[in-house]
Amino acid sequence: MTASLPPDWLDPARASAFARWLAAVAPHHGLQPETVRLASADASFRRYFRVDAANGAGSFIIMDAPPAQEDCAPFVKVAGLMSDAGLKAPRVLAWDAPLGFMLLSDLGAQTMMDVIAPPAAVDARIEATPAHFDLYMQAVDVLVQWQLASQPGVLPPYDDALLSRELALFPEWYVGKYRGFALDATLMGKLDPLFAQIKASNLNALDGARVYVHRDFMPRNLMVDANGDLGVLDFQDAVYGPVTYDIASLMRDAFLSWEEEFVLDITVRYWQKARKAGLPVGDDFGEFYRAVEWMGLQRHLKVLGIFARLSLRDGKPKYLADTPRFIKYARATCARYRQLGPLMVLLDEIEGNETRVGYTF
Repeated sequence: MTASLPPDWLDPARASAFARWLAAVAPHHGLQPETVRLASADASFRRYFRVDAANGAGSFIIMDAPPAQEDCAPFVKVAGLMSDAGLKAPRVLAWDAPLGFMLLSDLGAQTMMDVIAPPAAVDARIEATPAHFDLYMQAVDVLVQWQLASQPGVLPPYDDALLSRELALFPEWYVGKYRGFALDATLMGKLDPLFAQIKASNLNALDGARVYVHRDFMPRNLMVDANGDLGVLDFQDAVYGPVTYDIASLMRDAFLSWEEEFVLDITVRYWQKARKAGLPVGDDFGEFYRAVEWMGLQRHLKVLGIFARLSLRDGKPKYLADTPRFIKYARATCARYRQLGPLMVLLDEIEGNETRVGYTF
């Protein structure tokens, strides 16, 4: 049995509901209710607890997802899709939909991020080692396996409407509410055509190739078990969308930065494996890499908005510490493509930086 403090509850009624649910579920799954402790919390309203099994036979995970804020049905659906695809993902063992409590199999406590152990400094780039390479190639294999299971009409489409909602987070929360700029006609007149260009590129790249998209495929959501195998978490927002998205997410991570050589190396190897497997990544790596960079740019702008919202609305200021990483990602992409020069100028204006020579729009 693991000794620890029980989870905190702000709502006594929900605490009572949880105690009743746990008491009912525990005998059927051999749980020790007295061992419940916090395992993790994410950027949403979800929390995860760990609870020990009887007789020292491992542990389980409990998801606490208040129904008023979180819909667990997508999680259950995607968990089934991942299982059908042969991926290692949490199995849903019990679910009380009206209450928002779920019992899951436990993939362990060590993430791929834990294994990498990145430096604390946001601007620090990691020097890749053979062990890092092996980890990322495992992640690439998992990603290809997930994408090969793709079927149209199963998951929500990653379409123009969704891309527009995501991009709108950047001006509303990062530019307006965090940086304090007025979202007037002049500013939006600059952003709107840039957003239209980014959306068109991402939706039409590689002849509009579509696959299953995890949407947060990165080391913090990949678990490493005792055998070194990878499991997948945090997949409830999966959609059917651009084949470029998850490799962009993996190699342009929200919480760590790699040298460009390593990013390029792993992306090439992913493209080679995906192409050999018959995935729609095209026959020209240069075209594919451009599509990945533009997809990454959309994600970077979206995440800047999300991290600002987490701080200002949800009281989670720690995420803002990583926003400089995304500004650097975005500027690096803008620097490579002349048609993104106006966005470079705008980002520098927002950040109070001097625009590099050659970008005066």
